[in-house]
Amino acid sequence: MAVSRRIRLILSLVFFLGNLCAGQSRLAADPLLAGASKVDITHYDAGPVNDPLHVRALALRANEKTFLMLTFDAVAIGEIGYIKNDFLPKVRERLLKQHGIPATHVLANASHCHGIVTPDVEAKTIEAATQAISRLEPVTVGTGSGHEDRIQENRRLILKSGREADVRHAYSLPEDDAVAQVGPIDPEIGILKLNRNDGTTLAVVYNFACHPIQGVPNGGNTADITGFSSRVIEDNLGPDTVALFLQGCGGDINPVFYKDVDHPRDAQPLGNLLGLSTLKAVREIACHPVSQFAVIQETLTLPRGDRSEIIAELEAEQRRVAQSLRGTSLNLKTFLPLVMKYNLSQEFPSAYSHRYLQEEALGREELKHLDAENRRNIKAYMANILAMEELTRINTNLALLKKHQASLVASGKRTVDVELLGFRIGEFALVTFPGELTVRIGLNIKAASPHEKTFVAGYTNGYIYYAPTAEQMRNVGHAQEDSDCILAPDWQDQFEKKAYEILNRLE
Repeated sequence: MAVSRRIRLILSLVFFLGNLCAGQSRLAADPLLAGASKVDITHYDAGPVNDPLHVRALALRANEKTFLMLTFDAVAIGEIGYIKNDFLPKVRERLLKQHGIPATHVLANASHCHGIVTPDVEAKTIEAATQAISRLEPVTVGTGSGHEDRIQENRRLILKSGREADVRHAYSLPEDDAVAQVGPIDPEIGILKLNRNDGTTLAVVYNFACHPIQGVPNGGNTADITGFSSRVIEDNLGPDTVALFLQGCGGDINPVFYKDVDHPRDAQPLGNLLGLSTLKAVREIACHPVSQFAVIQETLTLPRGDRSEIIAELEAEQRRVAQSLRGTSLNLKTFLPLVMKYNLSQEFPSAYSHRYLQEEALGREELKHLDAENRRNIKAYMANILAMEELTRINTNLALLKKHQASLVASGKRTVDVELLGFRIGEFALVTFPGELTVRIGLNIKAASPHEKTFVAGYTNGYIYYAPTAEQMRNVGHAQEDSDCILAPDWQDQFEKKAYEILNRLE
C-alpha cells in the first residue's frame, strides 16, 4: 500500500511538473508582436528639397504592454532646430490617450541631421505611431553588429600645446605643425532585426555614431548620411521593411573629409557605405522567438557647470590675442603673390638665378636685402593671420559659454534633470541619454556592460547640448563640445554609473 501511494505521488509530481513545463513553453511561444511605419515630415515650403525627411515608428507588444520607438530625421528633440520643447510631452500625452502607451515606454531619437521638418510634425508623428500599432504581427528577433570605419573621423584635434581644437566650419583649424594626434571613433553598427513569420524583414534598427551633417551638392533640404543609409537598407530588403536609425555617441564624430574644398559636399556616398555595411551584417543575423522586452525609465539629476571663471580667462586671452596684432607693410593683394614666389623658388624668388649670380660677382646684395625684407613682411602678415584665426575660435566658443552661463543664472538651479531609458529585447540592450555624448563615453559603457550586445543612443527623449568627457572639459573654451555644454565635469561619472546600473537591471 505504501509503495502504491509513493507511486501515485511520483506520478502526480511528474504530471504537475509536466504541466508546469508545458505552461512555460506556451509562455515562451507567445509571439512578440511588432509593427513599423514611416511618414514624410519634409518641410516642402522651406526651399529646395533634395531628399525627404521621415519619422519612423516601431511598435512592440508583449504581455499586454506596448513599447514605441520613434526616430526622426531632425537635429534634436526640442531646444534647437524645428522640433520645440513641448513636442515630446504633447506626443506622449496623445499616445497615452489614444493607444494607452505610457510616457515611460516611448523612445524618441533624433538623427541630428540639419534638415527642416514640417510644422505639423506632431500630427505626422501620431500618424506614424498609429500606423505602426495597426500593423502589429508576430515577429522573431535577432541581434548583431556591423562595421564601418570609412565615413567618419574624430573631429577633436589634440595639440602639442596640450589643448584641443575641433574641426568645424565655424572657424579655421590650427596649423598642421601644432597637431599631435586625433581621438578615437566607434566603427560598430549595432543592429536589431525583426522578421515576420514568413522570413521577410519587418524592421531593422541600427545604431551608429557620426554627425550626419555632410550636406548635398545642391544645398537642398536633406536627411543627410543616415537618410541615404536607411533608404539603401529599405530598398534592398523590400518595400515593407522600415529601417530606423538610432544616433549613437556622435558628439565629436564628423563625416570624413568634413572640410574638403576640392569636392562638393555630398552625403549620399557616405550614406550608401553605411547602408551597405549595415545590410552585410543584417544578412548574417538569425532571428528567433522572443516572448518579452524590458524597459526601464529613470530621471537622473546632474550638476550644471558654472563657467564664470572660464569666461573671464577667455576674455583675457581674447584681449591678449587681439593686442598681438601688428601693422604690416603688406595687404592681401601683395601678400598672396609674394608667398607664391617665395615658396616656388626659395633661393631665387625675386629674379632669375643669373641676376643673383651677376650681383654676387659684382659684390652687390640688393636682391638679398629685398628678399630679407619681404620675408620679414610675410612672417609678420602670417602672424596676424594666425592671430585672427585664433580669435575666430575664441569668439565663437566664448559666445557659447556666455549663452549657457546666462541660462544657468536664469534657471536659478545648479542641476539639470535628464531622462534615461534602458531597453532590452533578446540580446539587444540599449541605454539612452538626451545630450550629444562624445564617443569615449559610449565606448566606456559598452566595455563595462554585462550584456555582450550593448548599444548607446544620445539625442534621445530631449536635448541638453553636448556631453563631453570630464577630461575633454579641461579644455573648456577651445572646442565646441566643451563650450556648448551645460554640465559640470562630475556628470560623466554619475551617468556612466547609472547607465551600468540600468543595464544590470535589464534582465
